[in-house]
Amino acid sequence: MRAAGARANRRRGEIEAMIDGERRILCLTLGALAELETAFAVDSLTGLAERFADGRLRAADMIRIIGAGLRGGGNLYSDDEVAQADIEGGLGGYAAIVGSLLTATFVGAEAETAARPL
Repeated sequence: MRAAGARANRRRGEIEAMIDGERRILCLTLGALAELETAFAVDSLTGLAERFADGRLRAADMIRIIGAGLRGGGNLYSDDEVAQADIEGGLGGYAAIVGSLLTATFVGAEAETAARPL
């Protein structure tokens, strides 16, 4: 469990999101990625990245990704709790969290910073 007030470390692939009225840190750790490989029935990280690259995610996929990210960030959330969570922006908020989490994991902080306009 992380200390209260801890900030996300983008170099480690962490992001922050407001979930159930609290700032949470999410991270797709190696364990979280292994969880997603099993959930999506792929046999490698490359297969997982390819699965996400097509951009066609179901609501259940977003719940799994956010749940794995929460658990990887030290939060005790089940997928059922994620499905019932209060996330600002509704479906768009869920999608924004997933997009940020996947970018932080598969693209990295350096590439994201380089792509940001000045």
